[in-house]
Amino acid sequence: MQRVKQRAHYEREAIHAILDAGMIAHVGFCVETQPGAIQPVVIPMLYARDGDALLLHGSIASRLLNRLGEGVPACVGVTLTDALVLARSHFNHSVNYRSVVAFGRAVLVDDPAQKAAALERLVEALIPGRAAESRAADRNELAATKLLRFEIEDASAKVRDGGVKDDAADLALPHWAGVVPIETRYAAPQPDASMGDAGLPASVRALLAPGARR
Repeated sequence: MQRVKQRAHYEREAIHAILDAGMIAHVGFCVETQPGAIQPVVIPMLYARDGDALLLHGSIASRLLNRLGEGVPACVGVTLTDALVLARSHFNHSVNYRSVVAFGRAVLVDDPAQKAAALERLVEALIPGRAAESRAADRNELAATKLLRFEIEDASAKVRDGGVKDDAADLALPHWAGVVPIETRYAAPQPDASMGDAGLPASVRALLAPGARR
């Protein structure tokens, strides 16, 4: 157990760095399906960090988001995988990863201006510079969108990095051991059919720049 505990981090900067590098959060909470019957649910959602809070959004018709927006206790998990760690034994195979688990409650954001600003931030978190290259949400779109602000009350990060941790007795075995890095890369953009010969916007060109990665 001690080896696992050593992977935990509670510094705000470490937690924020992982959240900023992620894109999809899994949001877990409980709903009452019928009187006395509680059902846990987990929803994958796009998110953006705003200080010590996460911005989440979805359809105004979502019953689950309505429940989440009532301020029920919730948990958010974000995980990034960086490498496969291949050991000489089955037991010591692992993955290099960065993860955050955050606890808190979500509140509904009803103010149209705040909702519009939050949607802009969500677009910027997805691809920096893109908000200025696209149209802001109009009144009807804002009315159809449920915007939640998840206030982080407690959070921790776990990180596993480094190489293989084989047992000394296994080092003489003939099996290959090592690390296989996992890289996230953007492939060639596929313009919408109506774009004609329009060039790529600056935000997309930045994604494709040498060495760029999320």
